[in-house]
Amino acid sequence: MALKEKKKVDKKSEELQKEMDKVLEEEKKTSNKKEITKKDKKEDKKSSKDKKEKKNNAPVVKKESWWHGVKSEFKKVRWPNRKEMVKYSVATITFIIFFALFFYLIEVAIFYIRQL
Repeated sequence: MALKEKKKVDKKSEELQKEMDKVLEEEKKTSNKKEITKKDKKEDKKSSKDKKEKKNNAPVVKKESWWHGVKSEFKKVRWPNRKEMVKYSVATITFIIFFALFFYLIEVAIFYIRQL
């Protein structure tokens, strides 16, 4: 059983590594396409400073990469099945009832002690 899970994890990590390699290759391609002259560099520095001041030095994050990260994290979650949900729900309700009765009995005991 553990070997199967390990193989699944290894496959997922390989898939993630391939996806990351693809993203890096795409970024390299886009950076190679842009040839910036000295004037453009100066303008870019000025505009980037303005942007940083406006955004309080907040990092720029692409929405696509953020959603991709959210999607991959949801795939990693192990969602409980129906049997487990019933078991956990019953345990939670029992816990709540037990402590409600416990604190109620303490309150009643304090009330009767003060009556004496």
